[in-house]
Amino acid sequence: MKVAFYTLGCKVNLYETEYMMSLFKQNNYDIVDFKSQSDIYVINGCSVTNNSDNKSLKIIKNIINRKYDKILIVTGCFSQNKKEELKDYKIDIILGNNEKSKVIEYLNKYLEDKKNIYVVNNPKDFVFENMYLSHFETKTRAFVKIQDGCDNYCSYCIIPYLRGSCKSKDKDLILKEVNELVNNNYQEVVLSGIHTGFYNSNNYDLSDLLNDLNKIKNLKRIRISSIEVTELNSKFINELKNNKKIVDHLHIPLQSGSDKILKLMNRKYSLDFYYNKIKEIRSIRKDISITTDIIVGFPNESEEDFNNTLEFVKKIKFSKIHVFPFSRRKNTKADVMDNQIDNNIKKIRSNKLIELSKQLEIEYLNKFINKKLDVIFESKEKGYYIGHSSNYILVKTKYKIFKIKKLEYPYLIGGKDE
Repeated sequence: MKVAFYTLGCKVNLYETEYMMSLFKQNNYDIVDFKSQSDIYVINGCSVTNNSDNKSLKIIKNIINRKYDKILIVTGCFSQNKKEELKDYKIDIILGNNEKSKVIEYLNKYLEDKKNIYVVNNPKDFVFENMYLSHFETKTRAFVKIQDGCDNYCSYCIIPYLRGSCKSKDKDLILKEVNELVNNNYQEVVLSGIHTGFYNSNNYDLSDLLNDLNKIKNLKRIRISSIEVTELNSKFINELKNNKKIVDHLHIPLQSGSDKILKLMNRKYSLDFYYNKIKEIRSIRKDISITTDIIVGFPNESEEDFNNTLEFVKKIKFSKIHVFPFSRRKNTKADVMDNQIDNNIKKIRSNKLIELSKQLEIEYLNKFINKKLDVIFESKEKGYYIGHSSNYILVKTKYKIFKIKKLEYPYLIGGKDE
């Protein structure tokens, strides 16, 4: 039988889809492109914003409307959030966020009795769903999920209600997984989680994990998907200083450049705290790329608050900003706040911040003209090889290939990029 997958949302979702794919492959299913005709479709949906909900539902409807027999499985934050609404659609198997590792079991049960399956449990009861990968089919760098859930309860965010509280993967399982990935020629791993910096396995924290990963001989790079500024403690800063395998890129969400709005968002830091942490990081990693997330149009955000955000962004000089118009999520505190911002104003502010992000990105990239960068190449296109530097600059170049241990590895020999 053939199975096709569609993933929306974060790197954790990508990892979890990859794990489900591995289960299907182990059970002799053929993985096919989502656009092609398949016996089974698995949609791993996202619900972080209203736009994410709409995209997830659009994909589901697209499969339902295909005029041939198929089995449709929907899982992820979208099914966790919209469990009641999804019952009205022709979906064969609906699974919540803590059931992905059992997808084959549920499918076999469905194939046996042809009865719809609906398993969406309370996130308060979630435990860490252990998953393990030795290959990562859809990427050249490998994601490793080390953590799940969140206890921050930012006033705009629905994810703690869909993923449950913080929980972490056993350190020995992570180290075993990364070792196996490296043995399978992955040179970079991306540590991923809902609240990655909160990783803690029996008082063994993220800095301890980074230190141990540094000892893995052929691992070239360690990337962290995202980390909160409040988790950049002295222990982490020291590890960043001494561990050369940690890449020159950190994604540190800001969310607003107004202390008033940060407080309303229930963020746990001030602008001064954020600024001083970035300053400290740049004192030990001069050219590090700092990227961020910012929400515009949060309730009560005045024009002055937004202008303060623009000025703070210029002060920090982020290399890229992911801009999100505020999205009202039911059951969050921000949904019922007074002074909701008009959508047109959100759009205007989003566009202004996006334009500023483009300017800052060009400014950052220009710093590296005529400089050498260490690149891991990932793909080939029309005679050129494409990859990323440690600080996540996309590089396109012609280069020679040397054979090492019977495997082809790209090697950049320097000189001009033709």
